[in-house]
Amino acid sequence: MRRAVSLILLLALGFAVSGQPLSSKKIDRLSARVIKEFNVPGVAVAVVKDGEVIHMKGYGVRSIATGQKTDEHTLFAIASNSKAFTAATLGILVDEGKLRWDTRVTEIIPEFRLYNPYVTEEFIIKDLLCHRSGMGEGAGDLMGWPDSAMFTTDEIIHNLRYLKQASSFRTRYDYDNLLYIVAGEIVARVSGQSWEEFTESRIMKPLGMNESAASFRRIKDLSNIIDAHVTVDGRLKVVPKQEAKRHNSVGGIYSNISDMSKWVILQLNRGRHGSSAGEKIFSEEIHREMWSPQTVKRVGTTGPYRSNFAFYGLGWNLTDINGYLQVYHTGSHAGIETRVTMLPELNLGIIVFTNQQVPEAHQAITNSIIDGYLGISGYDHVSRLREKVEREQAMAREITDEVWATVERRRMESSQEIEAESFAGTYSDAWFGDIIISAENGQLRFRAEKSPRMRGGMLHYTANTFIVKWDDRSMDADAFAVFTLDREGKPVSFTMEAISPLTDFSFDFQDLYLVRSEK
Repeated sequence: MRRAVSLILLLALGFAVSGQPLSSKKIDRLSARVIKEFNVPGVAVAVVKDGEVIHMKGYGVRSIATGQKTDEHTLFAIASNSKAFTAATLGILVDEGKLRWDTRVTEIIPEFRLYNPYVTEEFIIKDLLCHRSGMGEGAGDLMGWPDSAMFTTDEIIHNLRYLKQASSFRTRYDYDNLLYIVAGEIVARVSGQSWEEFTESRIMKPLGMNESAASFRRIKDLSNIIDAHVTVDGRLKVVPKQEAKRHNSVGGIYSNISDMSKWVILQLNRGRHGSSAGEKIFSEEIHREMWSPQTVKRVGTTGPYRSNFAFYGLGWNLTDINGYLQVYHTGSHAGIETRVTMLPELNLGIIVFTNQQVPEAHQAITNSIIDGYLGISGYDHVSRLREKVEREQAMAREITDEVWATVERRRMESSQEIEAESFAGTYSDAWFGDIIISAENGQLRFRAEKSPRMRGGMLHYTANTFIVKWDDRSMDADAFAVFTLDREGKPVSFTMEAISPLTDFSFDFQDLYLVRSEK
């Protein structure tokens, strides 16, 4: 009887694990549909199973400007999928005894300071990697976003002390980027190499990731690289690729699905690679730590999947879907979205890169492939995620349309005219520096001294509030500027807030407090 029960359980488990994986032809059709439904010019997809690449192909075009085809060697910015590489570089140094995960950051970077002295004193290497600092989501990201910001690493490390805590230390998940800059600086100071040199020599070269580079400027061959695309006023437009000139440990790596398949196989082999996985990049102990829960996240709804937990590890998101561990990360630059997903118990890895900033596109492909291995059928991820995008865009349009209608009404009402010149001047924020507001032909202009793309016109909204309309319309980030007046009615300071709920959180206007100076 026991043997019969065991046989039944094994058969049931085997059926659940095997499912009906999508064939390459079905992945072809799926990718073509995603390109059409989400208006994505190019997609690259790779599937790794049991240590072998079983599907690897590009779809669509690298750029609408050239029409050149996407293939498995086409380079994309992997954006925040670079964070797992940064975690691995620190792990290598831990393996070598040059660091401990609980080494205090101030032992390596004495000038490191956060807003709260206690947090500064207790902050360890591991805290840099798991989004539990207590700073708010995306705090200070305007020092690196959009890509033209001119802050040096030293300036960013110094300015961290001005970013106030949004929650208690190690109590809440709030995604940050700046601390991965600090992590990259740790690698440089401990190893004596730049983070870029260390990543390429200690990870990419041994794995044979010969077409990849740790930064845009280090790419050897630019003949097969995507353009980034954004929808502007309903039309797809090529926008400049982000180059992450200094801060590549956050999201600066460029790679393709051919090279990234080697990275995924390394992860599924717990740090080993080569023939019979006999060579080691990092130890199994380090791998286990990177994939161990560090920060609790809120469990979200994930289509047809049942999930019971969600955590962030070290450079990786961790959750369960239908009883299987899922390890994944996404990446987002202007006009580029990427996703790397692994189900280690199925020895399965999926890589999806796209050159349009619609994350639902890579999510639809990834989840459709996963469904085949989990035996799920009949769930149309493409349609459901497309409907989600349309709902969110409609909601955002309703908000922004009302704002612009109010601006137009104010413009038409002469009684609502204000003295624009009185708002002109230099306003300074402790961590972002100077904002110059000038009056030109009766209209205010906004210009950030250290972020050249952050400039635009200022239109009166209501009372002491203006709308900053950016000259670069590919940035979906128009913002309120709310002024405070002194008792004589002179503007003395202002705060900012994004208008659209779809504005990327890295436009962290809410963290600014700009005070008028006498410059």
